[in-house]
Amino acid sequence: MPEARSRLSDVLDRQQDESRERALRALLMRPLLPADAPEFVDVRAHADWLRDWFGRECGWPLLIERDCARLYKRPAELGDSTRGAHDRDKREFDRDRYVLLCLVCAVLERAEPQITLRALGERLLDAARDPELAALGYQYTLENLRERRDLVLVCRFLLDLGVLARVAGDEEAYVNQAGDVLYDVQRRALAAMPGSSRGASLIEALLPQADFESRLAALVEDYVPDSPEGRRTATRHRLSRRLLDDPVVYHDELDDSEREYLATQRGTMSARLAAASGLTAELRAEGFALVDEDGELSDERLPAQGTESHVTLLVAEFLGDAARKHPQRLFGAREVADHVADAAGEFGRYWRKAAREPGAENALADQALQRLARLKLVEFRSGGVRARPALLRFALGEAEVRGKQQTLL
Repeated sequence: MPEARSRLSDVLDRQQDESRERALRALLMRPLLPADAPEFVDVRAHADWLRDWFGRECGWPLLIERDCARLYKRPAELGDSTRGAHDRDKREFDRDRYVLLCLVCAVLERAEPQITLRALGERLLDAARDPELAALGYQYTLENLRERRDLVLVCRFLLDLGVLARVAGDEEAYVNQAGDVLYDVQRRALAAMPGSSRGASLIEALLPQADFESRLAALVEDYVPDSPEGRRTATRHRLSRRLLDDPVVYHDELDDSEREYLATQRGTMSARLAAASGLTAELRAEGFALVDEDGELSDERLPAQGTESHVTLLVAEFLGDAARKHPQRLFGAREVADHVADAAGEFGRYWRKAAREPGAENALADQALQRLARLKLVEFRSGGVRARPALLRFALGEAEVRGKQQTLL
C-alpha cells in the first residue's frame, strides 16, 4: 500500500508539473490570454505559483481575472524592432496601422458593451480629426478600400487578443461595403492591453522635452533598489527576460554586470528556467539559449515549409559555410541574391511560380536575410551582412523527393 501511494503521488506531481508548464508556456506565447483559450484553466489553477515564478525570475507582474490573464512582459532590449504587431498573414504593422490601433482602442474604451464595425468606423473618423494628428500629417477617411481593409486588420488583431468577440457578420462584407459586423467589447482585456509600468500621460507630464528613446525607456522602467542585492536582482531579471524572449543571447551583447553575474550563475539560471518552461538549455562559448525543440514558442520557425523557408535555409547554409572559413566576412546583398539565383536553377522546380521569375531572387534574398536577422543568426553592418555564431548550427543534408514532385507553397 505505501508503494502504491508513492506511485500515485509521483503521477500527481508529474501531472501538476505538466499543467504548470502548459500554463507558463501559454503566457509566454500569448501574454494577453483570453478566457476561452484552452490553457486558461491551467493558468487559473496555478495562479499563485505563476505570479511568484514570473515575479521572482523575470520581474514581470501577472494579472489574472475572470475574462483574461495578462503577463506584463517588459523587454530587456528596447532597440529590438523584430517583435512588432503583425496581421494574420505575418505582415508587420506600419506607422499608420499603429496609429489606427491606438485610435480604435480609444474609441472602444468609450463605447458601449457592443458596437458594430460601421459605428466604430464613424467614431474613428471623429477621433482622426484631432488637430494634433492633423499637424503630424495623419489622415484617415475610410473612403478607399485600403483604409477599410486596414481597419479590418486592426479589428482582427483585437479579435485574436480577445479584446473583441464577433457576434455576427463578416469583415470582408464591410470592406466591400456590402455588410456589417457586430462585436462584443471585452473591457477587461482592453484595459489590460498597455504593457507599460506607468501611463504615457504621466511620462508626457514629467518629461515633456524628452526624445522618443527616453520616453520609451521611461514607459517600462522598473524600480531598482539602490543596494548590491537590488542591482543583482535587476541583472538577473534582464538576463532571464533575454533568455525567454530571444532566440539566442551572445556574450558580446551584455554589459559588465551581466557577464559578471553569468560567470557563476549561467548554468544554474539556465537550468532553472528550462525546468519550468520545458525548454532545453544550450551553453556555448559565444553565448547561450533556451531552445524550443517543438518550435511552439518561436516567432520564426527554421526549418519550415514553403518557398521562403527553403530559400532561407539555402542562404543560411551559404553564409555558414563561408563563415566557417572567414568568421568576420561581410556579404553584400548582391552576392546573396546571386546565390539564390543559382539555387533556383537546381531547386526552382519545387518553388512556387512567382519565385522563379527573373529578378525574384532579390526579394527572396532580402526576406531570407531579414528572417535570419530576427533569429539572431546574422547581423546587418555597414557594407553588408555578417554571419553570427549560432548560424553554424544550420546545414542542409541531401535532398530526398518522395512520391510525385510537389511545389513548395
